[in-house]
Amino acid sequence: MQTLAELLIHIDKRQSAITLPDDGTEIGYGSLSDQVDRLAARLRQSGLAPGQVVAIALPNGIEHLVAFLAATRARLIAAPMNPAYKAEELRFFLEDSEARIVMTTSAADPVREAARALSLPVWTASRNATGEVQLSGPGCSASTKDAPDAPLPGDIALLMHTSGTTGRPKAVPLTHANVTASVRNIAAHYHLNPADTGLVVMPLFHGHGLIGATLSALFAGARIVLPDRFSAHAFWLLVKAHTVTWYSAVPTIHQILLARAASDHAPSRSGLRFVRSCSAALSPATLKQLEDRFGAPVLEAYAMTETSHQVTSNPLPPGVRKSGSVGPGTNVDVAIMEDDGKLLQVGKQGEVVVRGETVMQGYYRNPAANKAAFTNGWFRTGDLGVLESDGYLRVTGRIKELINRGGEKISPTEIDAVLLSDPAVAEAALQFRIPSTAKRSKPPSCPRPMSRLRNCRRTAEADCPTSRSPRLFTSSRSCPRTRLAKWCASV
Repeated sequence: MQTLAELLIHIDKRQSAITLPDDGTEIGYGSLSDQVDRLAARLRQSGLAPGQVVAIALPNGIEHLVAFLAATRARLIAAPMNPAYKAEELRFFLEDSEARIVMTTSAADPVREAARALSLPVWTASRNATGEVQLSGPGCSASTKDAPDAPLPGDIALLMHTSGTTGRPKAVPLTHANVTASVRNIAAHYHLNPADTGLVVMPLFHGHGLIGATLSALFAGARIVLPDRFSAHAFWLLVKAHTVTWYSAVPTIHQILLARAASDHAPSRSGLRFVRSCSAALSPATLKQLEDRFGAPVLEAYAMTETSHQVTSNPLPPGVRKSGSVGPGTNVDVAIMEDDGKLLQVGKQGEVVVRGETVMQGYYRNPAANKAAFTNGWFRTGDLGVLESDGYLRVTGRIKELINRGGEKISPTEIDAVLLSDPAVAEAALQFRIPSTAKRSKPPSCPRPMSRLRNCRRTAEADCPTSRSPRLFTSSRSCPRTRLAKWCASV
């Protein structure tokens, strides 16, 4: 497979591909493939030319998935966007991506407001009486008579923006070759197969949900259960009803499931073949709690938008999975680099750098960012890490999030892990910077309500060097999160 047009061609068309639990719809691989081909023809008949950007602001569902695959099949560039963004946020992403049309629901008012401000046509995605995805709107053709030319591996398939948690979001163009290489790597690494059923809890506008949980499963001929959003209350009901074998999520979702396990009657033997964690650091304490409570191996992975999602991952049993490590590279090269571009030896901390088929060629029309992002063919991730002698990577934090105390650089991730070992910290601890009287930064802690702050302090003082132990502890009803359920590392 070199392009996304080939994603479904080798799968038994009679096999079930997607279950929509919100209305009970079952969609087979044959129907999915036919819908993608017909919608791709309509897109090209509507006057859209190869290489033009199509914005997709839709919730999780068959409409989003078919629209995405059809756009890439038609040699267009699909730009998934969060439909819950405010109008001014959407306007930035639409302008920055240079979108030509916007696909959304009939009720997405902020999306329509943003598109109207930019004089962009809006096409409504829906399902007709037979359940087939259709588009309607100004300039949208109903003709499916001519199939579009097949995409090329070097064509840009996907345009996503970085999360922007440590700076202005940057547009990342990923080619068909980038995305399909990542899909193959993920499917192979987790041994995905037609007997698997994955529950998609991450949004399709993000690489985690789209590439890590959905496209990789479809490439393997597996089935996915695709609700319109994550619901903690419905999670275990769906796992049981559909015999789910795996899911992938951010640590926040894992922590929510743990906190509700008793009230939701979560099984101690879940039947899950594995649980994948990605997109933020998973503390060793949470990993152990997940494995003990749900009876499945938890595999922590490391991923970035710029690398078409997955970079490294812990392996399935009987392979060695290490708590606190994100595993070895999955068919990509991983190294540690000094500021001056010199590669460091095993065991030395520095910037994590990556190269391989999945790595983008450069940010979208952003030469200044590209100059800073690449050194000697390596992509600089902005993350600090250490490579062990067996090739396993330990990510120790983001360079931009380091706390400077008296000249010592402190990673919030390391302090998080210590505080999360305290049972009183229910979900996660967040370090952020406050200026001291000496114009330095002190890392306070923001544990969940009801946490016993004295115990938190004792835990930190016992397990952190004195110079790294937080000095200020406060309680809060909640800690700030991004829309992807990641903790904000600094406020």
